[in-house]
Amino acid sequence: MVERTGIFHHVCRRKSISPPQTAGGGSASFCHVLVHGQHQQIRTNRRRARAASCSRSNLSDVHPAVMAFLCRSAASLLKPYQAAPAVLSAARLYSSGGNYEHILVEKRGEKKNVGFIQLNRPKALNALCDGLMKEVGQALDAFEADGDVGAVVITGSEKAFAAGADIKEMQNRTFQECYGGNFLAHWNRVSTVKKPVIAAVNGFALGGGCELAMMCDIIYAGEKAQFGQPEILLGTIPGSGGTQRLTRAVGKSLAMEMVLTGDRIGAQEAKQSGLVSKVYPVDQLVSEAVKCGEKIAANSKLVSAMAKEAVNAAFELTLAEGNRLEKRLFHATFATDDRKEGMTAFVEKRKASFQDN
Repeated sequence: MVERTGIFHHVCRRKSISPPQTAGGGSASFCHVLVHGQHQQIRTNRRRARAASCSRSNLSDVHPAVMAFLCRSAASLLKPYQAAPAVLSAARLYSSGGNYEHILVEKRGEKKNVGFIQLNRPKALNALCDGLMKEVGQALDAFEADGDVGAVVITGSEKAFAAGADIKEMQNRTFQECYGGNFLAHWNRVSTVKKPVIAAVNGFALGGGCELAMMCDIIYAGEKAQFGQPEILLGTIPGSGGTQRLTRAVGKSLAMEMVLTGDRIGAQEAKQSGLVSKVYPVDQLVSEAVKCGEKIAANSKLVSAMAKEAVNAAFELTLAEGNRLEKRLFHATFATDDRKEGMTAFVEKRKASFQDN
């Protein structure tokens, strides 16, 4: 980039020195030329040294206009590389209607502003294979980049949200493969999405299925939903957040009981323990989850992301640190047009029209 733009040459250029002349205006003698040539070489070396020094010098020594040009050039060159291949691939899949193998992807709601992902391995009760989780990540990347989408719903079938991880797929894995390859690391993508994610759980949410639901921001359950972490019955333990998120959601005693016995809890008990926020009839669950997504999507997407960050921080920070982060994010909303619009609309007794900036 530097050689093509020649910007450092522009910053560090020096006036060239004309060849020496004799007093009579003619060319210098051989000795003069030789001496001049040596001097010229020394000057050239000095210029190169100064140029190299300039490129290594403190940025404060560079003229502001030149620095601005450098920043713009660097930004324009880096832009094509900021989008990871997985994100670009996901965008292509999404824009083409989604040629996914293990999931169904679409946009729902009256304004088509709710991303919708349905796990679709009915013969395996939506068991979470590696390919399915990669596709979920790709779909989430696409919805994250879609400016029209304000929330995402993840669901399965009426019989099973996800009955667990695909045991046949992991049965013969070795410790070296799991540890060296950081097995299941990419499953965490659901929990890192900036846009709110709602799990609509019908039927079984066991093992990895329960963990997937807990990665989401809100869990709605159908009346017949069942939650559990039965990994202990297979001679292993939860590996994608089960021991951590479940304990934070329902408390130590119930989490210990579920993890150590493999016992399940139903929808109502899950709601009473704080794992689930609402319970609906099986046939109404998905539509209610989409309605919740529409409510969220109607707000400022920018401010929703700030609110989500603040709430999630409560699980990681002390009360004092959490309050400090909340205050900073609250102050940050005053730099947005949406905060101004929201308060102005309230004072003027009209509905706010958020522009997500």
